[in-house]
Amino acid sequence: MSDPTGRAAPPEPNVLSLAFVEELYARYLRDPSSVPAPWRAYFDRRGPGEPDGAFEERPQIGPSLSPGTLFAAAEPRTAPKTAIELQDRVDQLIRAYRNRGHMVARIDPLGRPREPQPELDPAHYGFTEEHMDLRFSVDTIHGARMMTLREIVRRMQNTYCRSIGVQFNYIENVRIRRWLAARMESTENRLPLSRDDQWRILTRLTDAVIFEEFIQKKFVGAKSFSLEGAETLIPLLDLAIEKSGRSGIAEIVIGMAHRGRLNVLANILGKSPRWIFREFRDTGEGEAAGDVKYHLGYSRDWVTSDGRTVHLSLCFNPSHLEFVDPVAMGRLRAKQDRAGDARGERGLLVLIHGDAAFAGEGVVQETLNMSRLPAYQVGGTLHIIVNNQIGFTTPPEQARSTRYATDLAKMLQIPLFHVNGEDPEAVAQAVDLALDFRMAFGRDAVIDMYCFRRRGHNEGDEPSFTQPLLYKAIRARKSVRESYLEHLQALPDPVSREEADRLVDERRRTLEAELSASEAPEATDGAPQSSFRGIWSAYKGGRDKDVPEVDTSVPRPRLQALLERLSAVPEGFAVHPKIERLLQARREMAAGKRPLDWAAAEALAFATLATEGVRVRLTGQDSERGTFSHRHAVLHDQENGSTYMPLAHLAPDQAPVVISNSPLSEVGVLGFEYGYSLDMPEALVIWEAQFGDFSNVAQVIIDQFIASAEAKWNRLSGLVLLLPHGFEGMGPEHSSARLERFLMLAVRDNMQVVNLTTPAQFFHCLRRQVLRPWRKPLVVMSPKSLLRHPRAVSSLDALAAGRFARILPDPGADAAAAPPDRILICSGKIYYELVEAREALGRSEVPVIRVEQLYPLSNEELRGALAGYPRGTRVLWVQEEPSNMGAWPAIRLRFGDTLFGSWPLELVSRPPASSPATGSASRHRREQQEILERAFA
Repeated sequence: MSDPTGRAAPPEPNVLSLAFVEELYARYLRDPSSVPAPWRAYFDRRGPGEPDGAFEERPQIGPSLSPGTLFAAAEPRTAPKTAIELQDRVDQLIRAYRNRGHMVARIDPLGRPREPQPELDPAHYGFTEEHMDLRFSVDTIHGARMMTLREIVRRMQNTYCRSIGVQFNYIENVRIRRWLAARMESTENRLPLSRDDQWRILTRLTDAVIFEEFIQKKFVGAKSFSLEGAETLIPLLDLAIEKSGRSGIAEIVIGMAHRGRLNVLANILGKSPRWIFREFRDTGEGEAAGDVKYHLGYSRDWVTSDGRTVHLSLCFNPSHLEFVDPVAMGRLRAKQDRAGDARGERGLLVLIHGDAAFAGEGVVQETLNMSRLPAYQVGGTLHIIVNNQIGFTTPPEQARSTRYATDLAKMLQIPLFHVNGEDPEAVAQAVDLALDFRMAFGRDAVIDMYCFRRRGHNEGDEPSFTQPLLYKAIRARKSVRESYLEHLQALPDPVSREEADRLVDERRRTLEAELSASEAPEATDGAPQSSFRGIWSAYKGGRDKDVPEVDTSVPRPRLQALLERLSAVPEGFAVHPKIERLLQARREMAAGKRPLDWAAAEALAFATLATEGVRVRLTGQDSERGTFSHRHAVLHDQENGSTYMPLAHLAPDQAPVVISNSPLSEVGVLGFEYGYSLDMPEALVIWEAQFGDFSNVAQVIIDQFIASAEAKWNRLSGLVLLLPHGFEGMGPEHSSARLERFLMLAVRDNMQVVNLTTPAQFFHCLRRQVLRPWRKPLVVMSPKSLLRHPRAVSSLDALAAGRFARILPDPGADAAAAPPDRILICSGKIYYELVEAREALGRSEVPVIRVEQLYPLSNEELRGALAGYPRGTRVLWVQEEPSNMGAWPAIRLRFGDTLFGSWPLELVSRPPASSPATGSASRHRREQQEILERAFA
């Protein structure tokens, strides 16, 4: 017998004749009724009209068959129906292993029994021992054509049911499924390792185990959030970094919570153990003075075994576990953008999760959802779950509604590799496969490393209070290093106990020396490096008053030229009629025929910065158009749907401008943009909330990172938050950006909070944010009604010759009138309502002073604005917000009952309330009118 290529093929006594099948198929094509019904039914199923991908794991039947596509196993005289059914059942068995093998895989190092899966037993399909040595077609198993049923079962069990259980057959992309099956089944899911590779794994396990033992002995009872029980994380990271370096990765950003962080700092990031030991003694010096030692970040250059350099950055992280995920993602995206690494081939994000947190915290889903969006993607993230099989004291059955902690990640159509952490060589295979998948498809990959937590949640906790049986089993376990050493001792080229013991002794001596060095108060070797180096060397934090102001003006001709470019579209681009009117209005602004509105001033701020070489990035919900239909930064052709962004077409050498809609997410997107700002200090980076109160959902990022990072970690950020704010009768959730919360967090010049009233002020504020070398977050109470308010406009000259003013005196008060009986001070939109009420009442003598920058608040400038008015004149702070909200609590706390001991200070506002605003538009108008009346009463 030979195949159609002419190659000789030996007869297969236990396989149906190929010639018989070909003849039968040819008859079927000529006259289907001439073929026996079982064969006809089978050929019908394999016909040309079959949908793509259906039955893809069965051999293709066609007019020309080769020995590799033989599909039945039986004696030549076996009836076709029986032969087809047997092959069909074999195919079902193979599919079952791919679908369900993970459910019996030995992934739990504690060896707890798993639920049997009858579909993995050949007997389930009617096979007996008599069938085990019959040969079947296995075209879908990479590199094989025919195998006995016994060989098939062994191959499938070794691939899917040993120390690695893989979920992948739900992936819709056939190419990905086939790639994964081929990679795993061809190697039986094992990575060939040399003795040097195995020694390296043992060395890294030794590093991890001895470090933990040393900490527990030398700092008894101190919190370290030990890695004991999960020490394989250290060789896992070592393998990942080495492989990444060989693949061309030059930058790795790592985000993780506190479990095992000290071990990672010492054994992966290369932080000197002496400094970790000094932090245990809590002398109050260095970076540890601002946060606990297991929250700190670090960076270093790692030189791989083949001489390549990979820069590692471990992000600082508070105890809000997973909230570092989008921050780390933003950091890597900034590094990739700077390097021009659009495909993510030179940068890698590694996120290390806990099992309970991965399943339980919503920010994980937000981060996963961003992974393939153009404005946020980083080329795929390597997720590593340190699966302790318990939360604080909570077992999985009380912590999630899914079989695995990783089930959420199925949404990305990616493989999930569940692996036994006590089989380091299986972990090596999972790392190798996950990183190759990431490089091949640009998608995330998940390694779910099952292990255990030898101690309680922290070193002072007693876990057996609530988990007596679990911890009885854990206490009986030897260390993973010891079990792996026993495995290596049993190999043909074994590692001796003497070699391993010498390694242990060497590591202990090193740590003892580091401990002694840590006790010398003058020791500086290995000290953490300053945050202000590299890309941050040109920037500073500290006090606002210590950094001079800068010139933010732009010559008028340049503003006019840019505004013309901003109003131009390509020839043939079909602009919406309403947008055309907007563009025409901008042309008139450029010609000086009408003043600038808010959106035009913003666009000019972006345009002037971009043409000066400053990258601009703005994301948020519906930010391309603008929630209030004011921005229209991205235009849509009304005929073909194509888009055009004028800001990206200003000059050949301009810096990039990214304005992108974000997913319906706050905490994830704000975290991402904060992370981006950490590694792009020279850029204007903005997150815009659809409504200001949406920042409620991102409060963890605001509290734990934006407001406190300088104090905790000596890290700066120039991130801008645009939070629409203003009482327009739109209800409780669409009125207040919770100004009071930001002012409550504002201390020691850690951020800037502004509530601006003119387009020119906004223009200069944005430019100042980048052009000053001072890097602090900027919170803008962004307007809504002022976007189109006829009084909230500015001239081109105000942009060309002006500058940002923290306090705006009243240009409309009548200096010749009688001395005022009151001075009104306000911030934001209510200024225009007060001016209109003053005009209506004929009270031109009453000044209305605007505080544009609420924090840092300049006493000197405020005192200067009051200097022209008699001491003892009543000062009324007027605000729209209830008295327990808005700026008043901070103003009252700062000044008390009088301003500078000279001007009595009172409040005009809504009464205190638990809800920011009413939902009734008519009631809102009455309340607003009452505020105005009281201001002038």
